[in-house]
Amino acid sequence: MKKVLLATIFAGAVAFAGEANATAPAADANATAAKADTNATATATKGDAAAGKIKFAACAGCHGQKGERKALGKSEVIAGWDAAKVEEALKGYKTGKRNKHGMGATMKAQTAALSDADIANLAAYISTLK
Repeated sequence: MKKVLLATIFAGAVAFAGEANATAPAADANATAAKADTNATATATKGDAAAGKIKFAACAGCHGQKGERKALGKSEVIAGWDAAKVEEALKGYKTGKRNKHGMGATMKAQTAALSDADIANLAAYISTLK
């Protein structure tokens, strides 16, 4: 009985050790992927105005084709804003920390699905509007 118990414990220990070694490369791969994502995010912060223009189509209904209108007659005109101001505003709305002119809930819903890259792209495009 002792031999069977010891053999079972030994087999379990060997299997556990093998599993731990098998997950180590996966952990390394995950760390590499996370580092690549971080680098991509850092690059995306600059924003792509052409991609932002495409995303802005959803914004134009309220803000105007050139950002020249006060959305729903309440907000500021966004044409002329620099990219940093746009990015800060969109991130604030997305997190629910910004509520300018009573637009917090509306803009939170509008920004909920935007990625950081989308926000950077929109900021790059909106900053070109004069």
